[in-house]
Amino acid sequence: MSVALAEVFAPDGLLARHIPGYRLRPQQLDMAERIAAAIAANAVLVAEAGTGTGKTFAYLVPAIRSGGKVIVSTGTKNLQDQLFAKDIPIVRQALGAPVRVALLKGRANYVCHYHLERALADGRFFSRADAADARRIVRFAKVSKTGDKSECVDVPEHSPVWGAVTSTRDNCLGQDCPHHKECFVLSARREAMEADLVVVNHHLFFADVMLRDEGVAELLPACNTVIFDEAHQLPETAGLFFGDNISTAQVLDLARDVRIEALASARDCLDLPILCDAAEKAARDLRLKLPVDPARFTRAQLNAREGFDNQLAGLIGSVETLTALLETQAERSEGLANCWRRSGELADALHRWQQDEDTDVVCWGETYTLSLQLNSTPLVIAGIMQKQMEGHPRAWIFTSATLAVQRDFSHYCGEMGLTDTETAAWESPFDYARQALLYAPPGLPEPNSHGYAEAVVRAAFPVVQASGGRAFFLCTSLRAMRRTRELLEEFLARAKLNLPLLMQGEGSKNELLERFRRLGNAILVGSQSFWEGVDVRGEALSLVVIDKLPFAPPDDPVLAARIERMKAAGRNAFMEYQLPHAVINVKQGAGRLIRDEKDRGVLMICDPRMLTKHYGKRVWRSLPPMRRTRDPEEARAFFASD
Repeated sequence: MSVALAEVFAPDGLLARHIPGYRLRPQQLDMAERIAAAIAANAVLVAEAGTGTGKTFAYLVPAIRSGGKVIVSTGTKNLQDQLFAKDIPIVRQALGAPVRVALLKGRANYVCHYHLERALADGRFFSRADAADARRIVRFAKVSKTGDKSECVDVPEHSPVWGAVTSTRDNCLGQDCPHHKECFVLSARREAMEADLVVVNHHLFFADVMLRDEGVAELLPACNTVIFDEAHQLPETAGLFFGDNISTAQVLDLARDVRIEALASARDCLDLPILCDAAEKAARDLRLKLPVDPARFTRAQLNAREGFDNQLAGLIGSVETLTALLETQAERSEGLANCWRRSGELADALHRWQQDEDTDVVCWGETYTLSLQLNSTPLVIAGIMQKQMEGHPRAWIFTSATLAVQRDFSHYCGEMGLTDTETAAWESPFDYARQALLYAPPGLPEPNSHGYAEAVVRAAFPVVQASGGRAFFLCTSLRAMRRTRELLEEFLARAKLNLPLLMQGEGSKNELLERFRRLGNAILVGSQSFWEGVDVRGEALSLVVIDKLPFAPPDDPVLAARIERMKAAGRNAFMEYQLPHAVINVKQGAGRLIRDEKDRGVLMICDPRMLTKHYGKRVWRSLPPMRRTRDPEEARAFFASD
């Protein structure tokens, strides 16, 4: 007879024997029991668990004990790696469960023998550093069992060489590849097919859903239970994958690959490099029609820009011309045949975006530093999601620290198409009344007023002085982030305070966090990347400053189209959509502050709308039960007792 869950989670139970410092959390046990019941009944459960509940073990224990096949999907690769390398081995050992576990990532995370060989033969590395990285990857590929680039610690994750030595769904040769038998991607998929528990991320999960829709063989195995951790990210991820997108970077990648394949198999076709140059130039010129800074545009805004539609037509024409020539060379090698297929698909995708008139889809563009991506995004994913959940009976578990607005899950369930769904919420076990203070500074102007960033830093700086740094400034835009950093630099210089000042973009997220922890008195200014998925325990982080309530900009093309659609249906888009999204984002940002029972800190929300607007109550009532103040002295005094 198997041990009851209560005994597994007991103070002297199976987990306690394997986890130093383990203690029973009633919320964790209750959550585990609800998840076990949902798995047994092939039911759908939406579960919010406050920070410190221990939701990872609360779903892993019943999942491993269920005896069925389980997929756990996470929002980030970092959490994916942590689950696979740390959390699952602990639970497996504690339960004495001989389950097979597999880690599966997108193909861009695995070295591709074919593209590594081609890149070396081509020799097109732009610097000595790149050439050295390539040699290190060659050595790694020879000894690695997985080919997972995260294990190649000698080569930075952002090295440009990775793009040349990994494959995409576009340029993978599949069974025609000469290295098919030793393929790291196929090896990882085989392990996933044979495993009892497979750890993926949301992007890979939905990529597989779309592949199945296109009639391609299943990437992920059929399973009995799907568990989504960090499930608050799903609506955006699902919208991305249920839509369509095409990027000028794909054209540049195609041109690069055609040149490499032509060198190997069609040196005598002198027009190929010429047409590659033309396609590359057309792609770069299209990007140059738009401002340098990254931004989002509706299709109407793009078409209204002088010369954009002509340049897009020119890009389509150049890709079609390249496709026609590739067709004449396709029989010369599998690589050229693959490039011909890709080129045709790119031309078709560009045509579709240009001509799509579906009222359920919004067509828009997003610029990055060197590329333009053209997107077609469905305005409603509920029906598509319902379709994916039909068929084979299985349990679906959606969990996160932030899914509800004042314990109301209707916004999330409505967006995801989850009808007649069980929901549950557990408060954090932390003593927020003792550990944290919510400070709303008085006298700040409206957030859209001139000089608002200056007012925020002026109000926050005395608290920063009292905390001795140890602060996150979470900004709602990159512009505000950069301005906040400039102002903090000025204030620190004026006060002759030597506190380290870090900003998002000055290194990888992990590097910045490691420096922040190590310094112990730093100030880190960040935007969207640092609102969630960041865990800094202990005294290094004692103050979190949020500049504004994180409402998505109303001119965002997808949001604007959704608002228009809801208004046309007689619905209140602000209360039903914009506000719940903002509340969930505020909860994520606030969740950075208190990470364990010993943490203490001040959460400073500067936006006066939290107190002056009728909807503000829904914001602060959704936050953990901290003491609240508007008194600057009380906020500073909090650190005197630190």
